Amino acid sequence: MTRVLHLAGDAEADKLLATEPLALLIGMLLDQQVPMETAFAGPKKLADRLGGLDVGRIAQADPEKFAAVCATPPAVHRFPGSMAKRIQALCRHLVETYGGRPEAVWTDGGPDGPEVLRRLKGLPGYGDQKARIFLALLGKQLAVRPPRWREAAGAYGEEGSRRSIADVVDQHTLDEVRAFKKQSKAAAKKG
Repeated sequence: MTRVLHLAGDAEADKLLATEPLALLIGMLLDQQVPMETAFAGPKKLADRLGGLDVGRIAQADPEKFAAVCATPPAVHRFPGSMAKRIQALCRHLVETYGGRPEAVWTDGGPDGPEVLRRLKGLPGYGDQKARIFLALLGKQLAVRPPRWREAAGAYGEEGSRRSIADVVDQHTLDEVRAFKKQSKAAAKKG
């Protein structure tokens, strides 16, 4: 993964996301109840505080100490304690299931799109929607395109859509995604 990403709005954070699969998985995990840029800047904060992102080290870290790392201002998330638990659960799962290789989720065994989606949905903190968005992000921005990935990603995989972080490539597309989300929330309130 050596693409240029524009997810965190910070060049160093975006570079980490583009080169470290664990950073991308953690960023997606954090993408709830905070602005997208805040969520995707979180892995860089962690990497700076920990001297890098090591899946095994995070998985084995003392939970209280790791929660303190996440809560250090500026916090990794507005709910640093609960997110620290989720990050550690994600890392433990990656160690136990994928030998500590985050990218194995979408590479091991040459999986097709539905299988990658199934694996993503099996990650702690990843529900159906988050898994579909992440699959779309892989396909649209990182050229990870297993057979039938668009179908598995659903509407998030549609060419030219502006539904999620998978579609953010600059400030203009970020504004379009925000407008879509605002419109969707308004429609849900009416319905």
